Amino acid sequence: MTFFVIIEGVLAFLLVAGGIFAFNGSLGMLRLEDFYMRLHGPTKGTTLGIGCVLLASMLYFTVTQREFHVQELLITLFLFLTAPVTGHMLAKTGLHMHVRFSPRSRGSLPEFHDEDVGQGRVARPARARHPWRTRKARRSRLRQGETS
Repeated sequence: MTFFVIIEGVLAFLLVAGGIFAFNGSLGMLRLEDFYMRLHGPTKGTTLGIGCVLLASMLYFTVTQREFHVQELLITLFLFLTAPVTGHMLAKTGLHMHVRFSPRSRGSLPEFHDEDVGQGRVARPARARHPWRTRKARRSRLRQGETS
């Protein structure tokens, strides 16, 4: 066997594994019951899927152009660092907003500390009122002869 046949086998394995991981992550978003369970799909499965595809890309361009390509490795590292942090922030937001969870979820609210859950429901921010949509602004435009 030649070197290129082995590299093609490794590339094929990484691409197929990446596709399977990404598909399982997407399927997890569809099939799992509540918000907290659905966080596992994109943060674990899809991250590994994209990581495998990026590693295959890095390996392919390193072999074909005979120079080391770092861009894909940096993207993979950035993805592996940011995806878990994003999942954690979404879970904390869900706890503060008191998002309902399925009884099949592991853990319950009484086992969390008060600072994790918060004392009361977090109020949603008020919607911004645009000055051109208020009645007063509309009346002043009509007085000046403008049409809305």
